[in-house]
Amino acid sequence: MLAFGAAAVSAWGMGLSWFAGEMPLAAPADMQPIDAVVVLTGGSRRLGAGLEILARGDAKKLLVSGVHPDVVKAEIAGADRRLQVLAECCLELGYEATDTVGNAQEAARWMRRETFTSLALVTATYHMPRSLAEFRQALPDAHIVAYPVFPDNFKREEWWRWPGSAALVLAEYHKYMLARLRFGLAEIVGARVDAEALS
Repeated sequence: MLAFGAAAVSAWGMGLSWFAGEMPLAAPADMQPIDAVVVLTGGSRRLGAGLEILARGDAKKLLVSGVHPDVVKAEIAGADRRLQVLAECCLELGYEATDTVGNAQEAARWMRRETFTSLALVTATYHMPRSLAEFRQALPDAHIVAYPVFPDNFKREEWWRWPGSAALVLAEYHKYMLARLRFGLAEIVGARVDAEALS
């Protein structure tokens, strides 16, 4: 039992170390033009980064996923005339998603409706590994570029020294592992259904 416990703790620790290493250190310096930008709500920097990509002409449209029902385009654009123009032609708000799984599903439906095949995914760096996993599951054939933002209250370097940052990383790591478990179970169930259909 002790050996099993030690092995489990060691595996958990190695997994956590790998997960922390998967958190991006910077946004892409030179991004090739893509079809779309998808911003996951949760911080002002995320929306600002998505709008910047759109304003540069590096993407055709921007989807903000998981928006509160009371939010409208005019609030996002504000008094900036350039953003107002972009909001009218190229900004869509998604009101259905309530979590990361919902974000991926909402974005997948939108991407298919628009016949888009590539996107930049904008979210916080600590949220990126799980978000990428969910989006790749929902959009297995899409080209997805990670475009992280870095909240002021999150310390990317030496995150373990900061209780708030450590709590975020640990929570995301455990959610990531649960997501991977869900993907694995879905594959097993799918394979079993296929096998039964062939028998």
